[in-house]
Amino acid sequence: MEWFLVLECILIKGQKFILKISKMKKILLSIISATLIFNANAQDIALPDSSWSIHGENTFLINQSSFSNWAAGGENAFAANLMLNYDFNYKKDKWSWDNKVIMGYGLNKQKDRDWRKNDDQVSLNSLLGYKASEKWLYTFFADFKTQFTDGYIYDDAAGTKELISGAFAPAYLSFGPGMAYKESDNFHFNVSPAAARFVFVGDDYLSSIGAYGVNPGEKSRFEFGASFNGYYKREIVENITFENILKLYSNYLEDPQNVDVDYTANLLMKVNRFVTVNAGVQLIYDDNTMLPYEEDGVSGTRPALQVKQILGAGVTYKF
Repeated sequence: MEWFLVLECILIKGQKFILKISKMKKILLSIISATLIFNANAQDIALPDSSWSIHGENTFLINQSSFSNWAAGGENAFAANLMLNYDFNYKKDKWSWDNKVIMGYGLNKQKDRDWRKNDDQVSLNSLLGYKASEKWLYTFFADFKTQFTDGYIYDDAAGTKELISGAFAPAYLSFGPGMAYKESDNFHFNVSPAAARFVFVGDDYLSSIGAYGVNPGEKSRFEFGASFNGYYKREIVENITFENILKLYSNYLEDPQNVDVDYTANLLMKVNRFVTVNAGVQLIYDDNTMLPYEEDGVSGTRPALQVKQILGAGVTYKF
């Protein structure tokens, strides 16, 4: 397929680009370049089979604050985020095949600090369906999730940082049969009572300490359980849309009562055809993800609710 070849070329060019500039800044610039290349080709794609539809959304957000002789105090800061959301969908007779690619990367810079990332995600989702009734489908889903670059916890006082994640550390691959309900493109969900999930930790250090639930020294972990993926999007008022994405997973093999939760809420405000204001929050809870903490002089690791928030104004291009 032409779109697959385009993406493959983009990945190859991205690998060559690593040699030219620093790793973190490279990612943001690489994705921007990839977006321009893909869009240029996407607009020229002549699909031989009209059963296919391809569309996407590219958003570049900026957030900046600056102070000079400001009596109340403040610290200069700048942040930039790029988010890509592409759909490659097939529909013919009773068959449908929905594919979504979500990528995001962001950097922020504050006074006396190096560039640090504030967003880093790669998510590939695929759902094959066969129509069972007007709104229900027999399905088989496959999801893959990881990130681009290393992630750290920083100790600014000591001037140190600790590695906590990286590319394919972790990476999650889930798949299984199920049933889906689809009222429209704006409201649908898929339930799989027999979903396999692999957790990969490719980094030697993180593997050695048993990060993300793998046994110390091992690079992967197998789980089998139930999966739920839901999507709901609604226009609150004209040009203001609220989007919800919910993913749940329960591992039958270990503590099935501890449900993994991944919830994302986005508020999308359209100023005009290209300018948007976006606000988003992502909440993740996974009892196999141990995070460092310190309370009353006692330090250690434990599972905790992970929260990510993004707010910015920028440019959105749709095709």
